[in-house]
Formats: sequence, C-alpha cells, structure tokens
Amino acid sequence: MTEHRKPIVIERTSGWRFIDVSELYRYRDMLRFLARRQIKVLYAQSVLGIGWAVLQPLLTMVVFAIVFGRLARVDSQGLPYQLFSFCAIVPWTYFANSILEAGNSLVSQADMINKVYFPRIILPLSSVLAKLLDLAIALVTLLVLLLMHGQVPTRNIWILPILVAVMVIAALGIGLWLTTLAVKYRDVKHAMTFLVQLGMFASPVAYSANAVPEAWQPLYALNPMVGVIEGFRASLLGSTAIPWSWIAIGGLSASLLLISGLFYFRRQERLFADLA
Repeated sequence: MTEHRKPIVIERTSGWRFIDVSELYRYRDMLRFLARRQIKVLYAQSVLGIGWAVLQPLLTMVVFAIVFGRLARVDSQGLPYQLFSFCAIVPWTYFANSILEAGNSLVSQADMINKVYFPRIILPLSSVLAKLLDLAIALVTLLVLLLMHGQVPTRNIWILPILVAVMVIAALGIGLWLTTLAVKYRDVKHAMTFLVQLGMFASPVAYSANAVPEAWQPLYALNPMVGVIEGFRASLLGSTAIPWSWIAIGGLSASLLLISGLFYFRRQERLFADLA
C-alpha cells in the first residue's frame, strides 16, 4: 500500500515573524554537520591545527602584559596582570570570533542559499556553536595557567556555564543583526572587524570595570561582556564578589539583542536569495 505524505510547501513570508523552532529542530542534523564542517575547515592543512585556539589568546595576553601591565601599570586588583588579563581575553576571544564568523555567514555561504532551502538561521547559529570548541580549549589553558601560578579557582566556578550562555546569546544576537545587514549593505562586512576592535576597549578586557565611575556602571553593564568578564575574574580569581547585578543587566541586554535580531533576521530572510 502506497504511503501518501503531506507535501511541503515553501513560500515567502511577510511581516514580522518569529523563528520557526519546530522547523529548526527538524534541521538539527544539518546544524551539527555545518558546525563540524566549520571546525574541520578552520584547522585543515594547518601547521598548529587546534593549537591556534591556545596561541591566539596567549599572544594577546603577552602583548597586554607588556603594554598595560608593565608600561601603563593598569590596576589588576592585586593579582598578576597576566592572570587578570587572560581571564578576560579567553571569553572576549570567543565573543569576538563568534561575531565575525556569524556576521559573515550569509555572504560567505551565498551559493548554498541560492541552491537549496533550509532555515537560514542555521548558518550564523552553527558559526557561534562551532567556536565553543575553541572556548573549551582556551578555558583548559586558562586553568593550567592558574595552577602554574598557585591560583585555585573559587567555589563560584559553577557560574561559568551561566556566563557562557550569556556570551552565546549576545554573540548570536549581534551576529544576526550584522549578517542580515551585511547581505544588504556589503560595506558592513568591512566595518565588522573595526567595530569588534572598538568593542574590546569598550569592555573591561585590559582594565577592571571598577575603573568606570560608579554612577555610570549600570549603563556600562548594558554591554553583556562587562558582567561576563568580571564574572570570569570573580569566579576564577576571587578578586571581587560575583557581580550579579552586572550579569543580570548584561543578560537582559543580550536577550533583547537576540530577540530583536531574530525578528529582523526573519523579516529580511525572504530577500536573502535575491541579495546574496
């Protein structure tokens, strides 16, 4: 007996719509495949291979330790500056690389968009998820560096998954905005690297967030990476108390970025094949 299946109809959407979560779940295998492919492509025919995930933050730490630690003598809350900065460089490196990869995802995969249908959000989402491997490797390096300096992570290390979740949400939200704009305005692609570099100095990577005047700190915490970075330092170094208020403000800001990014991405999705 022949089984009759309900035909799948693909048609353009209009207006403001949210992402179809059930459709995204049906394409979960494609999401896993693209994430694995990005990891393999990144390290294929590479001399150091996955070692780049260690080398990039380590070299950045060395530069920061010389420029900000020795020359500028930035306050490191009584801790060795290399530890103080590395606790910020590790999450920032993931955040920055995820934004750049997600922001370029639609333009770099234009051929795929024009040939076959699939939920387009899979492209930026797979970019953000693929970078989690680099983050895991860098975190292991950070823990080794802490132990080498006789520094044991505090019992508050359990909050790291919360901080990583805030980072993922913020990176995906910003990535959705950038990749959607990059399809329509090609100069966005060239501006992304510059904007990420500015973002590093607008985040407490080289300095402590306590250097910001207290009256401005709630506004400053709207940057999701403020609570994340200071949370990393507090949980691993015990330099300060866990900045729950900053984490909460940053989490709310990240959620708004993601929700608005999802709606904007969905609204413009019907135009991607024409513009990519």
